[in-house]
Amino acid sequence: MSEKERQSGEQERDPQLPVLPTLNAEAEKTQAPKAGLHPAVYIATWITLSSSVILFNKWILDTAKFHYPIVLTTWHLAFATLMTQLMARFTTTLDSRKKVPMSGRVYLRTIVPIGLMFSLSLICGNLTYLYLSVSFIQMLKATMPIAVLITSWVMGVSEPSLKTLGNVSLIVVGVVIASLGEIKFVLVGFLFQCGGIVFEAIRLVMVQRLLSGSEFKMDPLVSLYYFAPVCAVMNGAVALVVEIPRLTLADIQNVGYSVLLLNAVIAFLLNVSVVFLIGRTSSLVMTLSGVLKDILLVGASIFIFRDPVSPLQAFGYTIALCGLVYYKLGADQLKGYAGQGQRAWADYGVRHPALRRVIVFALVLVTLFVLLGGLSFGGALPDGYDPADYAKERLGTVLGNGKVGA
Repeated sequence: MSEKERQSGEQERDPQLPVLPTLNAEAEKTQAPKAGLHPAVYIATWITLSSSVILFNKWILDTAKFHYPIVLTTWHLAFATLMTQLMARFTTTLDSRKKVPMSGRVYLRTIVPIGLMFSLSLICGNLTYLYLSVSFIQMLKATMPIAVLITSWVMGVSEPSLKTLGNVSLIVVGVVIASLGEIKFVLVGFLFQCGGIVFEAIRLVMVQRLLSGSEFKMDPLVSLYYFAPVCAVMNGAVALVVEIPRLTLADIQNVGYSVLLLNAVIAFLLNVSVVFLIGRTSSLVMTLSGVLKDILLVGASIFIFRDPVSPLQAFGYTIALCGLVYYKLGADQLKGYAGQGQRAWADYGVRHPALRRVIVFALVLVTLFVLLGGLSFGGALPDGYDPADYAKERLGTVLGNGKVGA
């Protein structure tokens, strides 16, 4: 080593000089992540709110005998208009709306037609609750991807593809089978639901066309800020002619002002939860969460409203759900997720064999109660039939404890 190099290495740093920032990869890895809720919380919140709105609306319109679905929809939209206006003025949640080049001409040419379709879809969707069960409505909603696909072809948003049409054919087959097995089939309600699906498909394609430009980027809450007022006016005009002349104060008091307020609050919170769900997860997670929500809604409809579900209907709905997942994910992604799931499940079984047995039989119990409960409500099984005793006996045998609860 030269004298110059030795002296350079022995020099001490001047404490007055500034310290330059350094990048330590190991230190970066050990830093605590930002605090935040687990994505499962957002998924569970969205599923809970979405299911609650559907079951709540069904209860108000059918069980509580408030046969004014257009008035109820108008109330939801008026409340959403009020809340979004307040949020725009007193919070920063809707500040992204300032980046949207909205003018009077753009509003009339884009927002109003989309609002009209939105209004019609809501009217038809709520009218359906007066005639069909929640379980059958959810089964029919499985055809939404097909309606959107065909509408996008008709409106020239995407190119027709026979391969894509073949991929969704399984959904059609499943819904047809479920419709044939529906015990409480009402043609008027079926037509209303079909109309609601068509109007919603047109709305979604129009929104897709609107958002295809980089200047029109809106999250669901900003979209509600623009769409809710025009939808409230349109629905209110229809309700003014069709339902309000026969609506009395006694009808509203029979349901309760607090109940109607809570119903509107939950419907608005659902729109807020969608924003957080999309922001914290992905469209794939939301798709799979929607499938799970539909399954849970069918089960809830069976136990809450005693809606009968025939074996043929359950079989058809299962086919439709499988077709929906296949259409959304594709064969390659399904194989990849299946492989990952099998490896994770096998690893969990090695580490926790007893817990894996409990999980398996818990799923079997839930399936038995849902399917056999639906059969019992449909009259295929006697009213006194209870699969609990058999399930307890089988669970106890597997765990090696004899009969559970004996």
